[in-house]
Amino acid sequence: MNEGAGPTFDQPGYDVIGDVHGHVEQLEKLLTKLGYATAEGDDVYRHPKRTAVFVGDLIDYNPEATDGPTDQLATIRLVKSMVDGGSARIVIGNHEFNAVAYATIDHRTLDYCRPHSPKNVGQHREFIAEVGFGSSLHDEIIDWFSTLPLWLDLGGLRVVHACWSQDDIEHLASVLDGDGSLNEVVVRAGSTKGTRTYEAIENVLKGPEVRMAGYFYFDRGGDCRKKARANWWDADAQLLPDVAIIPGGTQLYDENRAEVKTLPAVAPTDAVPRYTDDVPVIVGHYWNSGEFDLEHEHVACVDYSAGRGGPLVAYRWSGERTLKVDHLVRTD
Repeated sequence: MNEGAGPTFDQPGYDVIGDVHGHVEQLEKLLTKLGYATAEGDDVYRHPKRTAVFVGDLIDYNPEATDGPTDQLATIRLVKSMVDGGSARIVIGNHEFNAVAYATIDHRTLDYCRPHSPKNVGQHREFIAEVGFGSSLHDEIIDWFSTLPLWLDLGGLRVVHACWSQDDIEHLASVLDGDGSLNEVVVRAGSTKGTRTYEAIENVLKGPEVRMAGYFYFDRGGDCRKKARANWWDADAQLLPDVAIIPGGTQLYDENRAEVKTLPAVAPTDAVPRYTDDVPVIVGHYWNSGEFDLEHEHVACVDYSAGRGGPLVAYRWSGERTLKVDHLVRTD
């Protein structure tokens, strides 16, 4: 499949950019490749006709990445300058939501909404090392993250970090502030298992999951996973092997700890949101790798694992109802 620059785009439209995870040099290369540039006296990247849209996950560093250190603060400043300057828009990712929860006290428990456990500290270490937890700079960034919308409906194109689930979006719209920004009630409920808001945040920002009928696998970090991310974009997927997204190269185990090649052909026991609209949706989050492909003719993922040494990717949208694989553009 075509992994080159794709078609030349001179008409108005949106360039939806995947999870950056602090790789500001890749972001600058991608913006340049897409035709964005700064001008004398203006350090904001701009395109003469098009607007960038970021799918979130600007921050946090994955220690498995092989392409050197990140610059979390420079990434935030570059993207924020574009948003403030009108040349970009953005939705919040799960890492920005986690950062807000990590900094927000739950007054019911007198602990942070996202506990400062060894795992959470490790995931957030690079960001905190750069900005300083509790510093005025940290507070300023958290305040900005809190204003970011959880989804964008741009009229003919929808952008969300992980899943366009209409029921969950309608619930969140009823509890967010009037401008769509986060508030402490949403952050607290969205961090508390068993609440409706927690379920909605999980689906929209982290993607729905399904239990694997007693099967499990170990992820890259060595954690045992008994749930898998779910394919929500294919309404025809009915059985676990088609619904559950198992990372490539993963060894599955059955309930007896025997190695198996695939999940049993049974229906999931968990409800999965289904996307049946024909309005295109662009997401990030899913750590794609390898050759470009579309999730569905109406759904594309622009996360190709820049946070693990992969390319940073954008989808160039110019009004098409059916998405096209050659509209995906990557850094070299």
